[in-house]
Amino acid sequence: MQTRFTRPSRPGLAELRDKAIITVMWGASTILGSEFSSESMRAEKRAVAAHSVFAALAITALKIVVGITTGSLGILSEAAHSFLDLIAAVITLFSVRVSDKPADADHQYGHGKVESFSAFIETGLLLLTCVVIIYEAIKRLFFHHIEIEPTLAAFLVMLVSMAVDFWRSRALSRIANKYDSQALQADALHFSTDIWSSGVVACGLALVLVGRKFGITWLFDADPIAALFVAGVIVFVSTRLARQTIDALLDTAPAGARSRIINAVRSVDGLLEVDRVRIRRAGNRYFADVSIGLARSVTFQRSGQVADEVTRAVHGVLPNTDVIVRSVPKPALAENIFDRVRAVATRHNLNVHDVSVQDLDGSLHVEQHLEMDEQLPLKEAHDRVTLMEDEIRKEVPEIASILTHIESEPATIEPGEQIERNADLEERLKAVAAEFPEILDTHDVEVKRVRGHVYVSCHCTFPDQLPLARVHDLSTALEIRFKQAAPELFRVLIHPEPSTDNRR
Repeated sequence: MQTRFTRPSRPGLAELRDKAIITVMWGASTILGSEFSSESMRAEKRAVAAHSVFAALAITALKIVVGITTGSLGILSEAAHSFLDLIAAVITLFSVRVSDKPADADHQYGHGKVESFSAFIETGLLLLTCVVIIYEAIKRLFFHHIEIEPTLAAFLVMLVSMAVDFWRSRALSRIANKYDSQALQADALHFSTDIWSSGVVACGLALVLVGRKFGITWLFDADPIAALFVAGVIVFVSTRLARQTIDALLDTAPAGARSRIINAVRSVDGLLEVDRVRIRRAGNRYFADVSIGLARSVTFQRSGQVADEVTRAVHGVLPNTDVIVRSVPKPALAENIFDRVRAVATRHNLNVHDVSVQDLDGSLHVEQHLEMDEQLPLKEAHDRVTLMEDEIRKEVPEIASILTHIESEPATIEPGEQIERNADLEERLKAVAAEFPEILDTHDVEVKRVRGHVYVSCHCTFPDQLPLARVHDLSTALEIRFKQAAPELFRVLIHPEPSTDNRR
């Protein structure tokens, strides 16, 4: 088969200039677009966190004022809850400002853990508030009854609080889901539970008002009972948030993610096994370490291609993931003796070919060709071959003997000159090729002289279905006959082509 190339027309300077300008503009727009997108994300997260701080500050102040004037423990507990929400909102604002910083020399996995740490602090504050609220509620229920005064202002502040909490929880949830922010998710969870707890407190105040109007004394305890319910809500939210933050701080893998990644990676062609998958999270990014088993005969370049395919498979499960793939060479189950011999050579970073194995009286004898650097001294080359042969015998004990033909691997471009077409030599070579019935045609005979030696190359046409082993044997025999018919030939290269090849 012969491939012909057509030289493209040379572009003008104006065309090259336009292409360069377009390329530079495209690259600049890509970089600026990425930076703009990142900056837009940071600005949006900081803005929603700052708005939450102002909202929590206003609601806390209102609840404190109304709680003191009415004496309602339910409102005061809600004020304490809102005060903690204020602290949590401030911590969230600080954490989203720090967590979005890029990785540096001291924080090579980024600053995303700050969000998990801030959520952990919020959990501690919430649990501390629960202890105080429960203590005061039990005190008012059994030891020190306090008369409260439900007022219109008390109901209004609870309704306003519920409206603000609904608005902030929606805004925080939207941004948290958009950018997968754990700190904003925790803040959104705080505000959403405030809606229910504020509603419970309002109901408690309403029951106290009903009890006072109709003389139902046991309803006077509805306010501290509402406070206990608020504490229960806070405990529930705190344990849920604590579990999430502790999981993040302890690098707990997302539920089901490991099994989904293993199933996705197993679909990659060429893998022998998926040895290990480890996942951790920092902020809104995941980090995955994947160890895979590859046949030890796989080339380094192919292992890199497989690693890229494994990375794409992981991204199909967790898109925002930093993936590290480690490939481990392993013997394949269907590995034959030729594969085992080549595997040992590959381990020594050597290339063997033309491996031949003969079974003589029950003993295996191996012959092989080995390419080595042409500048390598014979003594060093022979020592390396001896070491490799010893390892082959250990790897394949059934081998009785090994004979290695050492070839020099060219590493320099040799200057040569084209010889004018030699019709006599071409006719002699074609006549020799005609001696082989399976060779259908001989064409494109070229002769070159390199360092005083004559090189000849030609294309030979064979039947389409002729086995490759037979093609190799015929090519070798033809090479020998060429050198017999033309002793001046130093090297012969024969390119086999199928009879249906129409590109000649």
